Amino acid sequence: MQRSAYAEAISQLTTALEFLNTLPDTPARAQQELAVQATLGPALMATRGYAAPDVGKAYTRARELCQHVGETPQLVPVLWGLRVFYVLRGELHTARELAEQLLILAQRMHDPAALLQAYTALGHSLLYLGEFVAARAHLEEGIALEDPQHHRALTFRYGIDLGAYCRSFAALALWMLGYPDQALHQSREALTLARELSYPYGLATILVFTALLHQLRREVHAAQECGEAVIAIAREQGFAQWLARGTTLRGWALAEGGQDVQGMAEIRQGLAAAQATGGELARPYYLALLAGAYGKVGQANEGLTLLGEALAAVDTRGERWCEAELYRLKGELLLARSAEDHAEAEACLQQALAVARRQQAKSWELRAAMSLSRLWQRQGKRAEAHQLLAEVYGWFTEGFDTADLREARALLEEWA
Repeated sequence: MQRSAYAEAISQLTTALEFLNTLPDTPARAQQELAVQATLGPALMATRGYAAPDVGKAYTRARELCQHVGETPQLVPVLWGLRVFYVLRGELHTARELAEQLLILAQRMHDPAALLQAYTALGHSLLYLGEFVAARAHLEEGIALEDPQHHRALTFRYGIDLGAYCRSFAALALWMLGYPDQALHQSREALTLARELSYPYGLATILVFTALLHQLRREVHAAQECGEAVIAIAREQGFAQWLARGTTLRGWALAEGGQDVQGMAEIRQGLAAAQATGGELARPYYLALLAGAYGKVGQANEGLTLLGEALAAVDTRGERWCEAELYRLKGELLLARSAEDHAEAEACLQQALAVARRQQAKSWELRAAMSLSRLWQRQGKRAEAHQLLAEVYGWFTEGFDTADLREARALLEEWA
């Protein structure tokens, strides 16, 4: 659907609601309003962002109508849309509860398409809560149900291939758990599905997650390319949320590539634009990207202020998928600021390691181990440093061409 088509659809649906509000409150009228609200939700998501207040209003009303007229098949897309609204607002526990309700409903219906939605929804929510093992299990259940031919109706409804959506989240979970090559494979599969579909909204969505995976893998050029592709589509189609995300990720790539001023400006611009849509999901991580950029240019205090905001948001909302990395970056910036901060810095790096181990997040654990082992090397604890990093590095069975594993191997060879 083109931008003008979304705008026209919203206008027509709003007019329909105004007309329905003049009619008597009957079951038939409630059914009609339910159909309109459930159609309005996706159009508002595309143009104003998943977390826009109007989106929540439409889906909340649709859910009330489902309850009023009795449980109907419409409850599946309504729960899906309401969960997306809450997850993008960073209200992850509410989103998880809605996803669990959706899964119970889908299992009761014995509908593979509804189950695909439910497993994707629950896996997505668990991913951002930092429950990576459970997230992977649910997302793989969803991928196993993928049937592009039979699920084409869902694609038309949401403007995105749900199989591609599920694979994108599975890719992120796999990276966290220490499988960077499997993550890249799933991401490429998702992007292939999105390109075959040729829906601008769906393609922009998958490109954002592809860019994020490349950023996690520290692949600067690939992240920048995907970010620029997102920006182009989002500007043309008016997808405010994806324009914000694409700008942030391109900003990181520019900063990493040496264009510090422009890169940092774009990260700030993307953060502000995302927040303007009501979106809070992943804000702690994007704050961390900006903090890291400040650290690169010798402004550790500014970076630490941003990390303070990010960690406060983690504690408030429970968005723990990047918690280990936030503590690691805090430790690195404390080390860069002053020798007097070394004790606090070491405590932060130990915390990063503990969080990563608790979450079984091997990729975050590797980074935390590298940072802590470097500190121990400088403190003269050479044997402890080598043992710590060697044990984590030795766990990996793939991804040896990625930046993190190449860096770890180089340190181990240097310290041998």
